[in-house]
Amino acid sequence: MIRELLQSGASKILGNKYLIASVVFLVWILFFDENSITRHLKDRRQLSELVQQKEYYEERIAADKRKYEELHKGKAELEKFAREQYYMSKPDEDVFIIVEE
Repeated sequence: MIRELLQSGASKILGNKYLIASVVFLVWILFFDENSITRHLKDRRQLSELVQQKEYYEERIAADKRKYEELHKGKAELEKFAREQYYMSKPDEDVFIIVEE
């Protein structure tokens, strides 16, 4: 008797074309559609990576602007930068590079 009820209930559910269409529609929307959940999660992850990159590059831009302004303060700052970054020296000077381990 229970088996007959289960079979009749299962056949009613499987025979309901609206239920089947709804399930197929939901599966399609959730996994295969252009705006699926997997695509949404992937886009969120990419957005967070791009936000981090934006913050990094904004910090770099600010640091470069400070360095640019410092270089344009005068000849002494420009000379200091050339000596520190490019190891430049005056003709009568020697440059010693100390490497720390």
